[in-house]
Amino acid sequence: MIQGGISVATISRGERILNRREDDAVMLEYWKWTTSVWDVWLTERTGPDAVHERQKRRLAEIVQFARQHSRFYQKHYAGLPPTTRGLADLPPVNREALMSSFDDWVTDNSVTRSRVDEFLREPECVGHPYARQYSIWTSSGTTGIPGVYLHDNDALAVYDALQTVRFWRAWGAENPPRALLGPRLRYAMVAATGGHFAGASSIERLRLLNPLLADNVKVFSVQTPIAELVEKLNEYQPAYLASYPTTMEVLANEQRAGRLNLRLAAIWTGGECLSPSVSAEIESAFHCGVLEEYGSSEFMSIGSGCKHNWLHVNADWVILEPVDANYQPVPPGQTSHTVLLTNLANRIQPLIRYDLGDSVVVRPDRCECGNFLPAVRVEGRRDAILHFQGKTGSTVQVLPLALTTVVEEGAGVHRFQLIQDGPDSLCLRLDMRPGDDGRSMRTRVEGCVRSFLSSHGLPDVVLKYDPRPPLADVPSGKFRQVSNEWQP
Repeated sequence: MIQGGISVATISRGERILNRREDDAVMLEYWKWTTSVWDVWLTERTGPDAVHERQKRRLAEIVQFARQHSRFYQKHYAGLPPTTRGLADLPPVNREALMSSFDDWVTDNSVTRSRVDEFLREPECVGHPYARQYSIWTSSGTTGIPGVYLHDNDALAVYDALQTVRFWRAWGAENPPRALLGPRLRYAMVAATGGHFAGASSIERLRLLNPLLADNVKVFSVQTPIAELVEKLNEYQPAYLASYPTTMEVLANEQRAGRLNLRLAAIWTGGECLSPSVSAEIESAFHCGVLEEYGSSEFMSIGSGCKHNWLHVNADWVILEPVDANYQPVPPGQTSHTVLLTNLANRIQPLIRYDLGDSVVVRPDRCECGNFLPAVRVEGRRDAILHFQGKTGSTVQVLPLALTTVVEEGAGVHRFQLIQDGPDSLCLRLDMRPGDDGRSMRTRVEGCVRSFLSSHGLPDVVLKYDPRPPLADVPSGKFRQVSNEWQP
């Protein structure tokens, strides 16, 4: 039988071949993950010298690879000697330079920004591999410039292995809680959706790799109204819940009030700063441990938190350099202006001395928890939870990540601030660049924000426009996109 000039038998053979290729790809990913798990586990057992040796060797390899395969780095390192004494010999890079040279930066000539953007425009592609071998994650625009990052299978295996091995070390336990094992495990993440964000994309990738887990791993949108989110989580009943600290703070209040009724074995937080006081509130409400993880779209698992409120950097696979505004080293114990990240795992888009934008403090001595990996504290995103009065007179809470996602994805605007300046009012500030259509930007943002507020039962909130530009936080340089300047 022929359909459109192609026989059904040919289609069937093609599908079988494709399925075999997909199965082979899954098995290859599992093999890479197993190898990486063994390496991470062995490094932990060997000690600090093993970390230093691996870091040194991997740095030399990634620098050499970038020089050979990335046109951007060939130009960036032009004039430097063929070998370098260390990181300090290499000039830093930033997001703006890399994104503007995307096609020269990537080390696979078949990857272009135009093709990647076409892939990103398809919502059904979230979590699916690009060109059958790369994951793509987009970042928020807290520095004013959105990022697009590809990660190869080797890097993904490293990120997965770091989370597999060092998650439990951060808990100070050799074995995970029993509730997180077995066939009835349910894992929930409340995260930004509607785009190729690292959190939601990673969960969808996990579901694709292991269909047996698909029903027990679920993402809930952070844009969902709180009452509806509580209802959905009560119905799903996860054993393990992951989200941003501000989201978990709100859910902890719902649990304490009796509207949310979850029996959790563990909680993961990331994406924002987690203060010790908020961590204690969350732990008290859910009666389980709270683990903080430090990650980004540039490197999924930079470090894991410990019970002494420090983040231990996975220094065998990532290098963090705290620096001042002139990219000069900042000593331990002193707050940095920014931090330079070097990803030792990813080859498709080498990141070497990349300005991550976070302000960090490195602990000068060894942490009491016993972990010998470097310990840091991070000054990252500190957006505020907003509170408005709903139609029924009850207080409606609005999550900051929900608002920022709506503006960035819905309006395509990344340099803005939304400030609550009254019980029922929001102030909007926009950063205009030469050539921007300010009226169009304002219209898009106001439309998205008003639609979002209405969906949360807040149609009467007044949205005002302030012509002044947004102000970046000091010293991080990132925008605090959502803040509250009103006190009742």
